[in-house]
Amino acid sequence: MNSLLKSISFIFVGIMLLSACGDYNKLLKSNNVDQKYEAALKYFEKKDYYRAGVLLEEVRPLLAGRIEAEKAAFLYAYTQYHERLYATSAELFRSFFDTYGRSPFAEESLFMHAKSLYYDSPDFNLDQTSTQTAIVAIQDFLNRYPESKYKEEANKMYDELSAKLERKAFENAKLYSQMGKSQLMYYQAAVTAFSTFQREYPSSTFNEEAAYLKIVAQFNLAEESVPEKQRERYFDTVGFYQAFVDKYPNSKYLRSAEALFDKSTKQLERLKAPTNTANVEQK
Repeated sequence: MNSLLKSISFIFVGIMLLSACGDYNKLLKSNNVDQKYEAALKYFEKKDYYRAGVLLEEVRPLLAGRIEAEKAAFLYAYTQYHERLYATSAELFRSFFDTYGRSPFAEESLFMHAKSLYYDSPDFNLDQTSTQTAIVAIQDFLNRYPESKYKEEANKMYDELSAKLERKAFENAKLYSQMGKSQLMYYQAAVTAFSTFQREYPSSTFNEEAAYLKIVAQFNLAEESVPEKQRERYFDTVGFYQAFVDKYPNSKYLRSAEALFDKSTKQLERLKAPTNTANVEQK
């Protein structure tokens, strides 16, 4: 009996689905704008965002000048958002805000523009241009609506995206140091990148490691330099070490940093006597 009831249920569901598909296909062929619009609203309410989006895309230009045009544009942007077409939804929400700036949906639309860009932001190891665009959009929203009900969520998104840029900057600096392999330009780039990172992200959790890796990069730079430049570069290594140990006296990198400090001070002792060698090709 249970098996029979299940079979009947499956058949019934199948008939209903075929009927629904048939109705939808008829709507697509119809020229009745109002009927398509009302059907799109019903599909949206049922969270069938694909069908709602197809119908709204068709009727939007046909609703121009009518009161329904505003809601159609707003809901169409949402259908793209729910379909995870975030770049498209970001553009549509922004377009809605620019067109209907006085709409009761304007604030939500500008927020959803920023939120769409937030979701369109890639992993930290990829190009972060879209992440920077999202941050600007969130800041613009908060400036326009400082007391918005979306303020807390917007701030959270801002912090997450900022952390992603922070991680990207740190990993880029590390990459320069790993690319060195006796090439001075990479060691120099690493030192500059770590210094920039420390300046731009003074509260970062990566700063301890960044300070240590800057010592490593500077030491390698000194090691690979011509004699005329070694003294200055070993001296900078010592300076970086002293700043590091002052700020992180209990660092897990302390022993390794001390080893580089000791090597640098020994090299400075060796280089105390001025060299008379002239016209040495400099790197």
